[in-house]
Amino acid sequence: MRTLLITGGSSGIGQSTASLFAERGWRVFELSRHGISSAGITHVDCDVRDEDSVRRAVDQVLQQTDRLDVVISNAGFGISGPIEFADIKEVERQMDVNFTGAVRLVQAVLPQLRKQHGGRIIFTSSVAALLAVPYQSFYSASKAAINALALALANEVRTFGIKVSVMMPGDVRTSFTDTRNKSLAGQDIYTRAEKAVSAMEKDERNGMSPVQMARLFYHIATCRRPRPQYVGGLMYRVLCFLDNILPKRLVNWIEGQMYS
Repeated sequence: MRTLLITGGSSGIGQSTASLFAERGWRVFELSRHGISSAGITHVDCDVRDEDSVRRAVDQVLQQTDRLDVVISNAGFGISGPIEFADIKEVERQMDVNFTGAVRLVQAVLPQLRKQHGGRIIFTSSVAALLAVPYQSFYSASKAAINALALALANEVRTFGIKVSVMMPGDVRTSFTDTRNKSLAGQDIYTRAEKAVSAMEKDERNGMSPVQMARLFYHIATCRRPRPQYVGGLMYRVLCFLDNILPKRLVNWIEGQMYS
């Protein structure tokens, strides 16, 4: 029986992914602060902002299995608002959960992956890592950092038989939209901010099903030669392709017209 360890698996894309892997016969360990165990899924309490919590959670998993076939770093949240008026503590929390939390997980699982000389690490990133969204700048920055981390990590661990990929979803219908921490500071000056965030959230609520993203995760986890980066959704693959071939100034201007 193959084993999946996933953080942030108590809701949204993570929950759909954990359920899909369990349905297909995998042994699934879901690490989060608020999850519960269910058929085929073992919940382990974990706060990715706490190094000791992450290491205890991984140790608890390894007491129940002698192999980690796939590790998915999926825990994350979003904040929004103008850069000028951002609360630095909230910026630090954004980066701590989305980026440093992923680093803590990687450091905790790598000794086991090296020991077994194999396994896969998959990060949940975002199309926003490539197409930075106005008034969601720090979320975009945290995911751009994940992309860079994954590419560097892939080269560091290749000799141990470990494969590394990122999956970049576009807009997906999940509770992520409702739990975003929206700042109203400075909106009397940045008068387009509220409209831009509302437009972005409308796109999310009309976005893809998290099950679609779960299926892509399963493909990345089981294909013979996974690519370094995947984009979730045909429309978003087209957008990222255009970003590669069109002048960046034009692409950024178009996105500014969409969300500002």
